Amino acid sequence: MATAGNNDGHSFADKFKNPFAGLSDKLENAHLRDVGVKAVHFKHKIGKLQNLVNPNHRHDEAHEKATDEKRTRIAESHRYESFAPERDGNNIKWYVDGQDYFYAVSVALERAKETIYIEDWWLSPELFLRRPPYFAQEWRLDQVLKRRAEAGVKIYVVVYKEVEAAITCNSLHTKHALEALCPQGSPGYGNINVMRHPDHNVFENVSDMTFYWAHHEKFIVIDYALAFIGGLDLCFGRWDNHQHPLADVHPAGVQNEIWPGQDFNNNRIMDFQTVDDWKGNELSKADYGRMPWHDVAMGVVGDCVYDIAEHFVLRWNFVKRDKYKRDEKFDWLTLEGREGENEDLVGVQRPKFPVGKYVHHPISSLSTKPWAHKDQGTVHAQVVRSSCDWSSGILTEHSIQNAYGEVIRNAKHYVYIENQFFITATGDTQAPIHNVIGRAIVDACVAAGKEGRKFRVIIVIPAIPGFAGDLREDAAMGTRAIMDYQYKSLLRGEQSISGQIRAQGIDPTQHIFVFNLRTYDRLNKTQAMVRQEEKSGVKYQDVQRAEAEEIMSGGVHGSKNPEDSKIPGKHQHYLRSDDSGNETMEANTDSKRRFEASREEASTGEGQSKSEDTIAPTTMLNGGKVSDQSWEGDPEQEKENFVQEELYIHAKVCIVDDQIVICGSANINDRSQLGIHDSELAIVMEDYDHIDSTMDGKPYKAGRHAASLRRTLWREHLGLLPAQDLDASKDPNAQPPDVPNNVFEGPEYQFVADPLGDKLWDMWTSNATENTKMYRHLFRADPDDDIKTFNDYQDFLPKNNIRQGHLHDPYMPVAEVRQKLDQIKGHLVWMPLDFLMDAEMAEKGLQLNAYTESIYT
Repeated sequence: MATAGNNDGHSFADKFKNPFAGLSDKLENAHLRDVGVKAVHFKHKIGKLQNLVNPNHRHDEAHEKATDEKRTRIAESHRYESFAPERDGNNIKWYVDGQDYFYAVSVALERAKETIYIEDWWLSPELFLRRPPYFAQEWRLDQVLKRRAEAGVKIYVVVYKEVEAAITCNSLHTKHALEALCPQGSPGYGNINVMRHPDHNVFENVSDMTFYWAHHEKFIVIDYALAFIGGLDLCFGRWDNHQHPLADVHPAGVQNEIWPGQDFNNNRIMDFQTVDDWKGNELSKADYGRMPWHDVAMGVVGDCVYDIAEHFVLRWNFVKRDKYKRDEKFDWLTLEGREGENEDLVGVQRPKFPVGKYVHHPISSLSTKPWAHKDQGTVHAQVVRSSCDWSSGILTEHSIQNAYGEVIRNAKHYVYIENQFFITATGDTQAPIHNVIGRAIVDACVAAGKEGRKFRVIIVIPAIPGFAGDLREDAAMGTRAIMDYQYKSLLRGEQSISGQIRAQGIDPTQHIFVFNLRTYDRLNKTQAMVRQEEKSGVKYQDVQRAEAEEIMSGGVHGSKNPEDSKIPGKHQHYLRSDDSGNETMEANTDSKRRFEASREEASTGEGQSKSEDTIAPTTMLNGGKVSDQSWEGDPEQEKENFVQEELYIHAKVCIVDDQIVICGSANINDRSQLGIHDSELAIVMEDYDHIDSTMDGKPYKAGRHAASLRRTLWREHLGLLPAQDLDASKDPNAQPPDVPNNVFEGPEYQFVADPLGDKLWDMWTSNATENTKMYRHLFRADPDDDIKTFNDYQDFLPKNNIRQGHLHDPYMPVAEVRQKLDQIKGHLVWMPLDFLMDAEMAEKGLQLNAYTESIYT
């Protein structure tokens, strides 16, 4: 009989003699299991090669077809065939330009308690969310995220993995810099996870290589309580305010700089260079102005937050499956409301041997969210997207295009569009262009024309796409191709929007109006500063870099040499250091000190510049006149410092009839609208809170959200908004949505109330006409209607090696320059619709052909 405790046929004495009996068998079995798991993973990795001949490999198995059918049924039950339903009761706040948006984001991120989702085309860890940077170093993006990670917040980031030969945003630097913020053994370790997609590893993903298309969304979700969505990436070059300064030269002290390092940029002169060296900048602030940046975004509190979060969870799980399936660092995300048989809707997979955990979100139940129990606002809204197999593992969805088409076609009074691009077709005969937003514009204009209704489509786009290069050179073929497609979309050819309107007996010039934005400034490169350079032997450009190193070195460092830090780990060259022994940095710091020490000796004796560091406020309400601005030194030298530049429109917003707004990341082109190319996210909004207004002189009930946004945008463009202070702490528009927008009520607010009012339209068009004339007279700003051929182009541009953006005539009296600048009001100029009309803008060849033209559309 066996003794007590003997349940395996062995006596107690046997166990005493051999206490580890069977362990070797268990170890052998465990080893064999590990080998088996690795074999299965290797099989699936090699199995990807089969996908070369099966592009439908994510949609051909029974369970995949069932999921596709489920998603299709859901989309077909929703307006615009979106994955997301219409939602009532949202509180949605608009943000115009980067200062307000980034400040609000900084406040919201600092409040995060559980999770942060970020999806961006480009993310710059060294971006300052508040300005000036010298006095706001704790508000650099990486420092804010580091604090939240150390507090236990889980941070998930998905960024577009660029093709390095074509784009300079360096997502590898983004990933390494963020993940190195909380090294192993420190608080917050493992709380920041960054995915890059699509993958360009030919060995791992040869069948799913995506070179031409990008993840273009820009959105943030915080604790499932709040979301931001729109056109602004958290990256360099986007921070700006309503007056849009070009100048960032500060004789009184370089610590007053607004755009340090790579953040000071002018894409028309030079694209971003080696952005992992975020301290450097090859563009001298003493010689050139920056490219100003106009953008629009939304802050959302309400049910739509869930839909934005759901899109992120789907993307995260898809990238996990597509790229990180065998990486235990990246977990699967499961979503409340998408559990059990519905978890496939957000891309959750349950492989036999899963790698990584299954983490349920939100961490606190949806029932704890403020929007779960009562309406947060009055905005009826719906999230829409462009997404497909390569970007999200789903069948193609182009609900953004569907929304644009339906909203524009149903417009009765006006359509106002701000967009980075405008490339669209009116039918199926304009290959390679396939989106048909243009047809909706034609239908709306023709209907209004036949009914005798006043109806305007007002389009505001950049004068030139934001790519570096002289438009006359072969290297600018891609830029010219984009411009060519835009002109053919608008008015060149029978299939253009204007051509199709005219073909139905309606005059398109009564309905279609196209504008650009442009502005000027003065570089505060005074004679005292020139003497300071001479006395110290240091150029201001060297001081730029030293200042950037000083204020940006408190976080991560982009050292190229892993031996600079002996701390183990793959991110070692991104960890902190005290910069001792860095000879280049010390030399730059010494140069800055010499430059600063020379200020008092070289100045007028007061140690302060008498001239303003920027005169951009003179374009705005109560900003004064250029002719009244003081200048320190020789008036003739002042002429060398006046600069102009196109105000780059990066907003992706459409406002219709003061009722409906569409805002998001999607441009008006095939890349953004077809769904099979770039991935995009947008939101359609209609406010049920109506305000008393007028439309074409008649009483009208306008939606508060749409009307207040449109009025604010138009006031900015007309110069009827005041310039903004850098300190946004007391500005309601720079807070999250719990603080309502301030519309600056007053006579200017009422003046722009009626979008079809005659006095408003007279100011709009007369400002554009006068501004266009002044920029031509002073700067020979291009493009221009006087340039119809490339020979005209050569004759039009400034001569004698005049720097780009500067006055074209060095002999023009400074008093005349000031008087002409006084006549510029706001930022509106006409788009030159005759530009290069008699030239072949984009000749077919190696760069532009049947295989590549879809890249530009």
